[in-house]
Amino acid sequence: MNLADLHKRRRQSLSAPVAEALEAALAGYELEREQALALAQVRGTELEALMGVADYLREQHCGEEASYVVNRNVNFTNVCIKRCTFCAFSRDHRLEEGYYLPQEEVLRRIHEAVELGATEVCVQAGLPPKMDGSLYIDLTRAIKARFPQLHLHAFSPEEVLYGAIRSRSSISHYLKQLKEAGLDSLPGTSAEILDQDLRDKIAPGRITVEQWTEVIESAHELGLPTTSTMMFGHLEEPRHWVDHMLYLRRLQKRNGGFSEFVPLSFVHQEAPMMARLEGVRAGATGAEVVLVHALARVLLGAHLRNIQASWVKEGPKLAQLLLAAGCNDLGGTLINESISTSAGASFGQLVPPAELRRILRDAGRLPVQRNTLYGVLRRFEAEPAEPDALDQVHDPEGRFGSFHQLVAAKEHRFVHPLRVLS
Repeated sequence: MNLADLHKRRRQSLSAPVAEALEAALAGYELEREQALALAQVRGTELEALMGVADYLREQHCGEEASYVVNRNVNFTNVCIKRCTFCAFSRDHRLEEGYYLPQEEVLRRIHEAVELGATEVCVQAGLPPKMDGSLYIDLTRAIKARFPQLHLHAFSPEEVLYGAIRSRSSISHYLKQLKEAGLDSLPGTSAEILDQDLRDKIAPGRITVEQWTEVIESAHELGLPTTSTMMFGHLEEPRHWVDHMLYLRRLQKRNGGFSEFVPLSFVHQEAPMMARLEGVRAGATGAEVVLVHALARVLLGAHLRNIQASWVKEGPKLAQLLLAAGCNDLGGTLINESISTSAGASFGQLVPPAELRRILRDAGRLPVQRNTLYGVLRRFEAEPAEPDALDQVHDPEGRFGSFHQLVAAKEHRFVHPLRVLS
């Protein structure tokens, strides 16, 4: 046995539909749904072949550079009127664990991040009851007035829809107001799986596929880029992955407004749906995680070149392996992380820049620090002599706080607007 014989043997073990789909991808053809469905169900040797093709395409699309961004998450309230079964972050306004960070505390956290080298802040939250429709606009204006050079990546499609409803305006008009206030880009979250029947099961009353699409397309038409995401590992099947990615591909071909695609595996430990819905899987398997990221590169990479491995969902070690399965980005430092942590993720809330670079370098990639829209800020042929400011933070939870501290503390309790008026 030699390498040529091994390659031939493995090639012969592929089924005809899988081999044809992979050959088409390597030749630069855009795969059709049936070809994608064949790839979405591979296992064993066929999964290894898909990984190899995805890694080759990653090299063609992105080269050997792989990136990260220095950012901070600010989830300013966990109080929410929705009851999504996958979400362990939100709290009813009547519960003691509901918190709400006032504007000055949000600005303090952002200032701290900027002092530590952050170029982006991501602001998302629950949907507080009786919210003033101008809240997001006012918060955007306050942030950009204080930090004009900082990239503000904020407000999911669900939040944009809620803001538009509360202000009695159209989605496009509300987005225009946000942009005029200084918003730079939107997270493409709230997507979960873009299949309405499935959404009605896991999140009844949540933003619909049609509404999500309206927010995304309206943002793109206004020149506001967005990310794109997919949550997997719950009730969905491989066909849902395919249809979701192909839907995103159609949107991207129409206007090119997506900056990245981030597969997000379902964190099940504390998710309410585990006790409420039958047939829910306890998250994705390792093989499924690899498959979904590799499939994303094959289906999306020609039009959406940046495929991110989420270390907060998959952990740094699996995220590193995903760099050999089509991914070219590890996401951000985060500093704070509440959504996955509340659901039971155990990978912490900060990976400092030096550690992200070590992960990238150990995977055979050239580390680069990027901005939100993937412009390169720094290339690291070698480690810098001076550590970054974030690399010198040795007790992140002690310095930055955590979700569990927020819900346990008496400070920043949410007060319903009607109670204030009474």
